[in-house]
Amino acid sequence: MNNIEKIRKAMPMHECSAILVTSPVNRLYATGFASSAGALLVTADDAWFLTDTRYIEMAQATVKGAHVIISTNENPYATQIKALLDKSSITAIGFEDGTTTYSAYLEWKEKLGVELKPAQKLLNDLRAVKSAVDLESMKKAQRISEKSFEEILPLVKTGITEKQLATELIYRLLRNGANDKAFDPIVLSDPRTSMPHGVPGDNVIGDGFLTIDFGARLDGWCSDTTRTLCVGKPSDEMIKVYETVLEAQVAGIGAARAGAAGKDIDAAARNVIADAGYGEFFGHGFGHAIGLEVHEAQKASQISEDILPAGAVISAEPGIYLPGRFGVRIEDVIFLTEDGCENITSLPKSLLVL
Repeated sequence: MNNIEKIRKAMPMHECSAILVTSPVNRLYATGFASSAGALLVTADDAWFLTDTRYIEMAQATVKGAHVIISTNENPYATQIKALLDKSSITAIGFEDGTTTYSAYLEWKEKLGVELKPAQKLLNDLRAVKSAVDLESMKKAQRISEKSFEEILPLVKTGITEKQLATELIYRLLRNGANDKAFDPIVLSDPRTSMPHGVPGDNVIGDGFLTIDFGARLDGWCSDTTRTLCVGKPSDEMIKVYETVLEAQVAGIGAARAGAAGKDIDAAARNVIADAGYGEFFGHGFGHAIGLEVHEAQKASQISEDILPAGAVISAEPGIYLPGRFGVRIEDVIFLTEDGCENITSLPKSLLVL
């Protein structure tokens, strides 16, 4: 993964003669190198990656397309970047206005002595479009997640708690090849399934719905999947709610394609849920972009004006949540094309009854 040249080519469209990349995720996107500290300066004809003694040797061996420079207490980031800007007579640079704190903004502005121009959109737009190589990496992360999910199913009826099952899932993600979990798994049993982002607790999993929301991180790329299954025999209402959510997801996926507005994709799913009488119980959006972060900038929600590009990867996760009773969410990951989308999730979606 190295996208320095993509960033350079996009700068003129965003009226940037240079850009300073400081967040860990965007440094990873730009260079393919993961570190907790560093800064990347990209200009029209050159680039420099600065990091400290902890990472300098690895960076020198890994980062391509940029000069790798060590930052020290005596010669810190800002001092070296200012010298590079002065040498190139650059008086304004783009910065990550979406992730830079106000105090960091003031510090960079004072020490660099240049105008800082918002450039978050430049990076967000580039990251929204996944290449064929990116997509293959995401598919590998997805396969790891699915294998791990299938491995924990035999544990569900063993008197295990939500928290214990979440721990077992994380263990299997790592054992099956993930570098890390993409996020803390959500494992909730009836009636706690009515909380979309509830935290696994110490209660033993019993009869009723069981919602498991999970993902793997592999080489920086994330997967994200939710399955709701049933322990014991489901009631007629539980089956109705599950089938409504599944129908809504199918409708949303059917509307998902490059060039579609996020709110229109959301509406296709939301209308199904509303028509079934559960509209007030679907509070979140249909989906969100996924990539190097499990939640990226673009969304498919009621208020989203985002026009999703070809190459976007988003979640498809409608839900119905009846407070204090139960909830259902079904989540896949889809890759948008000009003709529609490719579902990269392979787990079955019929209601699994254990």
